[in-house]
Amino acid sequence: MSWVREEYKFSWLERFFSSMLRCGKIPQHLAIIMDGNRRYAKQNKVEKIQGHSQGFESLANTLQWCRQLGIHTVTVYAFSIENFKRDKEEVENILQLFREKIQMLISEEEKLKEHGIRVKVIGNLKLLPEDIQQLISTANKVTIDNNKFTLNVAFSYTSREEITSAMRESVKMVERGEISQQDIDVQLLDNLMYTSGSPPVDLLLRTSGEVRLSDFMLWQASSSITYFTQVLWPDFKFYHLLLAVFYYQRNMYLFGKLRKKECVE
Repeated sequence: MSWVREEYKFSWLERFFSSMLRCGKIPQHLAIIMDGNRRYAKQNKVEKIQGHSQGFESLANTLQWCRQLGIHTVTVYAFSIENFKRDKEEVENILQLFREKIQMLISEEEKLKEHGIRVKVIGNLKLLPEDIQQLISTANKVTIDNNKFTLNVAFSYTSREEITSAMRESVKMVERGEISQQDIDVQLLDNLMYTSGSPPVDLLLRTSGEVRLSDFMLWQASSSITYFTQVLWPDFKFYHLLLAVFYYQRNMYLFGKLRKKECVE
């Protein structure tokens, strides 16, 4: 188990289709709502935490596939603030799993550096136990100089909380005399979002068949293509990602034709 997968062997067919897709426009920022871990556990008659653990395996594989396709930024919805309302045992198990994965990430500092992978944990981290906050701080520091690929892990996150936080910070900047009230604009708020430094979301993908955004990336994905797939996240495979990117390219092409037609008219 590792954050950086190198053992996945692409078949000739997978290489062929990925090469074909790379001839078109590739989304630079992919956002993923990793949904279906609990249903996967129920279907396979295992504990819920095993479903979440298998979800991490899918994430690690997906990161390698994204690098193969040329997607440079990925933001994943790992844990919503609303998830704290779940069964206490499940929440504690998820937090413990997260501890273990962050500790593993820190131990793989050199491997992450070799591949240029930066990992940022974003969200209202003050809601997390102090030891996890410290681990996150360390994890952010050990990858901060890596610049080939960025993974944003949204943990203890909702988009409304993120936007509220940005607004509060802008008000504090006015109170400190750093800016005037007139300086509060879209660009300023964009810079105050947790994903500051990342490009806008091009493609937002949700697994498990649910067709809602669940308060995720509402600011960053305002102009994105949204793709819903029936597959549960732990069952997510490379060809599911290829289909999502193809859907993105097809809709970008149709959108481009529509814009061109409007300009002519």
